[in-house]
Amino acid sequence: MPQKASRHEASRHESDQRVPRSHRVAETYELGKIVYRLAGTLPEGERFGLICSMRRIAIGIASHIATGYGRGNTQDYVWFLKQARGDLYNLDTQLLFAKDFGYVKDDAYLPVKAQLDECERVLAGLIRSLDA
Repeated sequence: MPQKASRHEASRHESDQRVPRSHRVAETYELGKIVYRLAGTLPEGERFGLICSMRRIAIGIASHIATGYGRGNTQDYVWFLKQARGDLYNLDTQLLFAKDFGYVKDDAYLPVKAQLDECERVLAGLIRSLDA
C-alpha cells in the first residue's frame, strides 16, 4: 500500500503541476541554487555585500520568469524575461568581482559562468520567439 504524502510533499507536487516546467526555464532555477550555495563560501566580511547581493539576484532571475508567466499575457511575460536577462548580466558582473577579489577560484567560477551563459542563451531565444 502506498504511503500518504506529507502535506509539504503534496503541496510541492501540486505546485510542480500548476506551472509547466518549460515556463520556469529550469536552467535559471538551477543557476539560482548553484549561486546561492557558492555565495555561502565567500568570506563572512561579504555577508551584507556580495553574498547578499549575489543570492538576491540569483533567486530573482527565476522569480522574474515565474512572475511574468503568472501575469498571463505575452507582453508582460516578455518584459519580465528581459528583467531576468538583465539580472543575469548583473550576476555575471558580481561573479567576476568575486573571482577578481580571490573569493572564488577558477574551478568554481568556470562551471557557474558556463551555466550563466547557457541561461542567457535560452532566455534570449525565448524572448526572441515571443517578442516577434
